[in-house]
Amino acid sequence: MPSHLSADHPPAQPPGRGPVDALISQARRLKGEVDAVRRDTQGDGADPRGRWERALYDLALHQLNDLDGHLAQLRDGPPPVPAAPEAVPAAPAEPAGPPHGSLLSRVGSAEWNLLTDEASWSGELYRIVGRAPAAPPLTLDELPSLVLDEDRPKLTAMVTDCLVDAKPIDGEFRIVRPDGAVRMVHMMGEPVLDADGSTASMWAVLRDVSELRRSQLAVRETRDSLQHHRHLAQTERRLAVELQEAVLPPWRGSLRLPHRGRPTTLDLAARYLPSSTSALIGGDWYDALELSDGDTLLSVGDLTGHGPSVTSGMAMLLGALRGMAMGGTGPGQLMAWLNQLLDATVQPALGSAVCCRYRPADRTLLWAQAGHPAPLLFRDGTGRMLDAPDGVLLGATSGAAYGQAEETLEVGDLLLLHTDGLVPRHSGAAAVNRLLDLAPRFGEARTAQDCVRAVVEEFGGSEREDDACVLIARVTS
Repeated sequence: MPSHLSADHPPAQPPGRGPVDALISQARRLKGEVDAVRRDTQGDGADPRGRWERALYDLALHQLNDLDGHLAQLRDGPPPVPAAPEAVPAAPAEPAGPPHGSLLSRVGSAEWNLLTDEASWSGELYRIVGRAPAAPPLTLDELPSLVLDEDRPKLTAMVTDCLVDAKPIDGEFRIVRPDGAVRMVHMMGEPVLDADGSTASMWAVLRDVSELRRSQLAVRETRDSLQHHRHLAQTERRLAVELQEAVLPPWRGSLRLPHRGRPTTLDLAARYLPSSTSALIGGDWYDALELSDGDTLLSVGDLTGHGPSVTSGMAMLLGALRGMAMGGTGPGQLMAWLNQLLDATVQPALGSAVCCRYRPADRTLLWAQAGHPAPLLFRDGTGRMLDAPDGVLLGATSGAAYGQAEETLEVGDLLLLHTDGLVPRHSGAAAVNRLLDLAPRFGEARTAQDCVRAVVEEFGGSEREDDACVLIARVTS
């Protein structure tokens, strides 16, 4: 703020044009650079983070516009105040403030002489409050008439502290223009003391900060929206993880089925690999269950989507699958009933699955699939994909029928079941070929867990666009 000047002193002259013009050039160059970055980072308008970033860029541009305008005022000096004619005309119609979307604030100044009760206003202050330039300036006693009723005590307290206790003024209040527009004004002022130290006058600068405050509010609101969005995402992920952990087998190595006193016939291991690009849990699952007749149920599947609703749908399907399998239902019929169940849900969804029933007495594998990658069979150092029976995606069509295939296994055979996305950036035949290339490593592995570890070492470290599951069963006897 300028030094204290009495109303009787001449105003300070503006600085030379050269240094200020250089500052104006720097401000405009920086504004161009910020605008270029803002255009390069435009994103989806529905994204809270994107809205927050754009609001910050817009605020930075508006403030640079503001700086540009203030430097221009500093270079050109204050505009002259027109002399008051004998007749006071009505205030001409003019905009309530700067153009919409701009923070180029108007800045006016005023001085109130306490000894003569005279007031002096700059022309810009007249424009801020919407008062006719030819009208007499308002005295300190008349100034509150411009202010909203609820803000008048604030203005009165600031002026009283300045005049009585010589405290600087620095505060904001709202004014009502003659056209009814409400503007936010920031006032900074200081007392001007005479030779004996008493207050002779009060000098102030008033700035229209309405658009600036609106922009700051937009930034705060988008920031709060972003924080709320993050909190919801964290909550959804926690719920999905807890639900997934509650229904998937808690394997930390090879799975040991109870076998009810019978010899172990399968060595099992599995792993869930989360997405590296999504914070939400998907609907992939793996499962192994010993049935009442000694057979073993093996299954993997994927329900489309992410989040708690998808994870709960996966839990529903897995529960139904286990229940129907315990009742003796074969894999083909299991797929048909799961399709009927998914088709009847309130929220339509699509899913894929492969279901295998292994009979250890004669090492027979019965299996069916619903739009899912077929199991891979590794034997004697080589691998192949099993020929898939007919089967469409779960939930794709009502009343779909699912075929069933049979395969005879041998001791030492290894069966690999997986969901889409196990091999990053590969799908279909390309992904299958990458998995079949692991046959030599599987041949050297001693356990199913060693085989799962080989899969994770090969494909678990890459950027994964979707979560995936792998289940490996090795025939031991």
